[in-house]
Amino acid sequence: MLEQYKDQIELALDTIRPYLEADGGNVRVIGLSSDMVLQLELTGACSSCPMSTMTLKAGVEEAIKKAIPEITKVEAVNVEVA
Repeated sequence: MLEQYKDQIELALDTIRPYLEADGGNVRVIGLSSDMVLQLELTGACSSCPMSTMTLKAGVEEAIKKAIPEITKVEAVNVEVA
């Protein structure tokens, strides 16, 4: 399932990566479930930032859903709750 959407996902993530990188973080694709939930890993400073949940929902998920409406949800597999 992921292979079918991988290029589109990476292109969508590339639109927000400069903002994540500016704060010392990034994001990596882990998988895409059969019910179209995209799993991501927040890396660097993003993995422990108290704002990472907001970044994920307001930035990452919005960019992904805009580019690939079939994706129903984006979730981080490694976010530490602050």
